[in-house]
Amino acid sequence: MTTPEPYVPYASEREAVHEQVVDGFGTVRVLPLDPYADAGTVHRWVSEERAAFWGMTGLTRSQAADVYAHMDTLDTHHAFLVVKDGIPAALLQTYEPEADRVSECYPVRPGDIGVHLLLAPAGADGHRPGWTAALLRAVLTHLLLGLDRRRIVVDPDVRNDKAIARFLRQGFERGPVVVLPEIDLPDVYLPEKRAQLAFLSRETAFPEAGGRPVTDR
Repeated sequence: MTTPEPYVPYASEREAVHEQVVDGFGTVRVLPLDPYADAGTVHRWVSEERAAFWGMTGLTRSQAADVYAHMDTLDTHHAFLVVKDGIPAALLQTYEPEADRVSECYPVRPGDIGVHLLLAPAGADGHRPGWTAALLRAVLTHLLLGLDRRRIVVDPDVRNDKAIARFLRQGFERGPVVVLPEIDLPDVYLPEKRAQLAFLSRETAFPEAGGRPVTDR
């Protein structure tokens, strides 16, 4: 049985990069990840079998924190904790595709933003219809409208059928299957990865916005 995520008492005190009240769902806030304060939550999620494709299942809590502490030093890659009504709901990572290995696998366009998303485990009953779609809608609002980006690219492992199906249901267009090259640097190691690219344009996600950006709160 999955243990529900605890309420984060400091969430309301941390400045959010995006805050949105979703009718019938709750308040979604996107907070810059604190590598050490959030280490317990992050390590618990990435250590679960369901997160095998995240690539961090063998790390200790300290090692997981160090990964995100290193990311916090970068200008091109960022990590966020998404909370719903003060409870951790997802780990969000964004990156500039031209500064990432994915740029070797597709023609990057101006306004593209890369995204990795790990959802929190379901509660004890495992039943939350519409939960993922509502949460993703708030995240997409931040990325495409708040940040004024033209298109999102995701690159889930080709074997990760659940993630691929989730993105396609959200309106993403399936792209090519590619092989992301191995990265072996002093601070970062990423094994070769066979990935399914998928894309979501601002016009597709928010046709009612007419392609215009909005300002995040």
